[in-house]
Amino acid sequence: MLTTLDYLVLAGYLVGVAVLGIRMSGKQGSASDYFLGGRDLPWWAVCFSVVATETSTLTVIGIPAVAYGGSLVFFQLTFGYILGRVVVAWLFLPRYLSGSMDTAYEFLGNRYGLGVRSLASATFLVTRLLADGVRLFATAIPVRVMLLSAGLDVGYPVIILVIAVVTTLYTLIGGLRAVVWVDVVQMVLYLGGAVGALLLLAGDLPEGWVGRATDAGKLVWLDGGSGVLSWLTSPYVLPTAVLGGAVFSMASHGTDHLIVQRLLACRTLSDSRKALIGSGVMVMLQFAAFLAVGMLLWAHYGGASLADLGLSRGDEVFPKFIIEGMPPGVSGLLLAGIIAAAMSTLSSSLNALASSTVFDILAYLRGRKGDVAPRSDAADLKTSRWATLAWGLIFVVFANLFRDQQNPVVELGLAIASFTYGGLLGVFLLGMINSRSRSFDAGLALVMSVVVMTVIIFGVWHSPDGWVFVFRPEAATVASRGLVSIAWPWYTAIGALLTMGIGSLSALRHR
Repeated sequence: MLTTLDYLVLAGYLVGVAVLGIRMSGKQGSASDYFLGGRDLPWWAVCFSVVATETSTLTVIGIPAVAYGGSLVFFQLTFGYILGRVVVAWLFLPRYLSGSMDTAYEFLGNRYGLGVRSLASATFLVTRLLADGVRLFATAIPVRVMLLSAGLDVGYPVIILVIAVVTTLYTLIGGLRAVVWVDVVQMVLYLGGAVGALLLLAGDLPEGWVGRATDAGKLVWLDGGSGVLSWLTSPYVLPTAVLGGAVFSMASHGTDHLIVQRLLACRTLSDSRKALIGSGVMVMLQFAAFLAVGMLLWAHYGGASLADLGLSRGDEVFPKFIIEGMPPGVSGLLLAGIIAAAMSTLSSSLNALASSTVFDILAYLRGRKGDVAPRSDAADLKTSRWATLAWGLIFVVFANLFRDQQNPVVELGLAIASFTYGGLLGVFLLGMINSRSRSFDAGLALVMSVVVMTVIIFGVWHSPDGWVFVFRPEAATVASRGLVSIAWPWYTAIGALLTMGIGSLSALRHR
C-alpha cells in the first residue's frame, strides 16, 4: 500500500516540474525561439531530451511486460536503432542543417513545393496523435493501479486529464527550451527509479531462479529464427529486429519532427550528430535495464500468470510491484518517474505538433488564400501558444480511445507509428535520390503508401455480423485463422519501398 509520503512525493513532482518548466523557458521573441530554443541548446541536453521523448511510459511499463510474458529478444531491436541513427546522422542531418529550416518537412517544401510539405506534415500530425495517444493512456495505467490500492476508484479519463493539464501548462509557457530541460530532469528520475527497482528485486530473489528462467527460455536474448518465413512473421528474430529496427529508426529520427525538432535546436551539425548517435547508445542501456526488470519480476513472482496475480494485462505487473514491494517514498518516487516519462513525450509532442501546425499547415493555408504578407513575431508567437493549447485538448480525447486494447502498449504504439512512417521515409528518400520526381509523384506515392499499409496492417475479415476490421500487430492474433501476418518491424520498410517504387514509376513520365 502507498503511504502519505508517496502521495506527497507525487504531488511535489507534479508541482515542481511545472514550476521548473516555466522558470527554464528563457526569453522568447518569435515562433522560432519558442519552437527551437534559439538554436542554442547543448548537445548533451538534446541527447537526453531525445531519449526521454522516445522512451515514454511504453518503455517503463511496457518493456518489463514484454520480458515478463516472453524473453529478452526485444533487446535485438536496439542494434537496428543505432544503425538507423548512423544513417540519419550522415544522410539526413546535413540537408536539414544546411540552412535555417524550422521543421523537417521544410526539406520537402524546398524539393517539391508547399503541397507535399503540408501533406507530409499532416501525415506526421495524425501519426503523433495516435501513437502518443497510446502513450498518454499508458501513463494512466500505473496511476490507476496506485489509486485503487488506496481505495480510490478514479477512472482513466480523469487521470489523463490531470496529466495533460500539467504538461500543457509548462509546454504552453516555456516552449522547446523548457521541454528539453525538464526532459533532462525527468530522464534522470525514471532511470533512477529503474535502477532502484533492479536493486530491490536482485536482493530478494528465490533460490534457483536462474535455472528455472533458463528452462523457461526467459534468458534468451538472441534469436536467429527458423528460416525466411520466421524472419517475415516474428518481430524479434535477429534479421527482422536489426533491419526492420534500422529502417524504423531512420523514419522516427530522420522524418518525424518530434525528434528532428530537437536536432535542429543544436548549435552545429557535429552537435546534432553527437546527440543523435549518443541517444541510440543510451536507449540500448535503457532497454537492457527495463528488460532486466521484467525478467526479475518473473522470478520474484515465481512465474505466476497474470490471472494468478489478479491482473488483466501485462502492463500492470511492474506497477503492482512498485506499489506492493517498494519502501514508502520510493514507490512514490518511481511512480513519479513513470509519469515523468509520459510527460516528457507528451510535452515534446505538443511542441512538435504546434510547430508543424504553424510552420507547415497554417503557412500553406495562408498561401492558398493569397495571404503572403509577412507576419509579426508577436503574432506568430501567440498563434504558437494557441496551437499548443489546442493539441493538448485533442490529446485528452484521443488517449481515451485506447482503453480497451489488450496488446502490450509498447507494441501497440510502435505498430501505430508504422502506418505512416514508411510513407514519410519513402518520400524523403525519393526526394534525395530520384531527380526526375515531381510534386505530383511524391504526393501520389505518399498517399498510396499509407492506403496500402493500412490494408496490410488491418485485417479485413468476414464474420456473421458483417465485415469488420481487426487490429493485428502480432502473427499470433491471426494464427487461429490459418493466415500469416507480417511482423510489425517490417511495416516501415515495406511502406518506404512502396513509396519509392510508386513515386519512381510515376516519375518516368518526366524527362
